[in-house]
Amino acid sequence: MKWTELHRQPCSVARALSVVGDRWTLLVLRDFFLGVRRFDHFQERLGVTRHVLANRLRRLVEAGVLERVAYQSRPRRYE
Repeated sequence: MKWTELHRQPCSVARALSVVGDRWTLLVLRDFFLGVRRFDHFQERLGVTRHVLANRLRRLVEAGVLERVAYQSRPRRYE
């Protein structure tokens, strides 16, 4: 089985691993459970590049693990 094919497996553990199975995603989730909610705060704590962080957060939102919630209207900002 290839790493990129985990999301197609009938096994729920394999499918979950396809969502959270890399180090940055697990660290994002750890910080989320510790109360971090905003992009800049994640970046400060993790020291990850903006591109990688944005990618991991987008994947977690698409998978339904996290939810994007607006906290400011002008300019529009989310946590």
